[in-house]
Amino acid sequence: MSLSKQFLKTKPRCRVRFRLPAEAVSGVQHVAVVGDFNGWDETSTPMKRLKDGSFSVEVGLETGRQYQFRYLADGSRWLNDDAADAYVWCEFARTENSVVEL
Repeated sequence: MSLSKQFLKTKPRCRVRFRLPAEAVSGVQHVAVVGDFNGWDETSTPMKRLKDGSFSVEVGLETGRQYQFRYLADGSRWLNDDAADAYVWCEFARTENSVVEL
C-alpha cells in the first residue's frame, strides 16, 4: 500500500495518490477510498483497477490538515494503509483509521 503526495506550488492543495498493490486486494472487484475528505461516502471515490491488478485514485486535498481514511473492498472489507502517516482510534468502528497528513 502506498501514498504519494504532490504539493502544488501556486495553491494550498496537494494531490494525494492512494494505491493498493495487487497482492493486497487479490480477488477483489471494487475498491473505494473512504474518509473525512469525502464525508465517509462509500461510493464517491472509487479506485481504478490498473493492468497489474493494483487499484489507484488521486484526490486533491487542502494542505495544513490531516485526513482520516480507510479502503473499502467489495463493499464489505475495510483495509488500512500500512504506509499511512499515522493511525487514530475510531470509537464508532472500534478500530484504527489511517491518517494522511498534509
